[in-house]
Amino acid sequence: MSTLIAIATYNERETLPSLVDALRTEMPAADVLVVDDNSPDGTGAWCDEQAAEHEWFSVVHRPEKAGLGSAAWEAMQWAIARDYAWLVTIDADWSHPPEALPRMLAAADTEGVDVVIGSRYCPGGAVDGWPWSRRAISGVVNLATRAMLGLPVRDASTAYRLYRVDTLRQLDFSVLQETGYAYLEELLWRLRETGATFAEVPIVFTDRRAGESKVTAGEAVGKLRMLLRLGWRRLRD
Repeated sequence: MSTLIAIATYNERETLPSLVDALRTEMPAADVLVVDDNSPDGTGAWCDEQAAEHEWFSVVHRPEKAGLGSAAWEAMQWAIARDYAWLVTIDADWSHPPEALPRMLAAADTEGVDVVIGSRYCPGGAVDGWPWSRRAISGVVNLATRAMLGLPVRDASTAYRLYRVDTLRQLDFSVLQETGYAYLEELLWRLRETGATFAEVPIVFTDRRAGESKVTAGEAVGKLRMLLRLGWRRLRD
């Protein structure tokens, strides 16, 4: 069953080549798609070289930074249009361990679920390299997500996920509002509305190897706004 691994990038030239090599080692039959937001560090040019050499590698160039959420939607619609069976989303900075991918696919198969999350917060998961303040904020966000949205997962704020593409076909992409990091929780909410089922596989999340974090204060505000909006909708319904 065909699998597409999607990576959203902005200035990830330093980490992307080794990550792609590791992904191909773990999943040699998978294709790779990079959605690049016009990185000034040469990420897009490197991707063009790979696409010219390898039929399993593709790149989508976007003219400017448009948010992690919209990059994920682009990858999802790419996977749908090309009839992949599974879509993996993974960060470009080596914070997500590629070696967890076979376990995530095995969980989808044995448990028969639609979404598998590479989870920091289920039993066996961990975070390495974060200060206590960031751990606390992440923990509070996930507790609030479970309480306000009723999502049956412990780690709703990670982008390391495996999606069944037939389930993504049920999404109405026109109703998705969050283009930044808040899309992570919104997407799970929308998928649950379609009847999607979930599982979590423990991972050790490691702080990025190089470059700067893309998370800003504005992204945090966006998450809070999204939780309030969807939480209020849940109460009304």
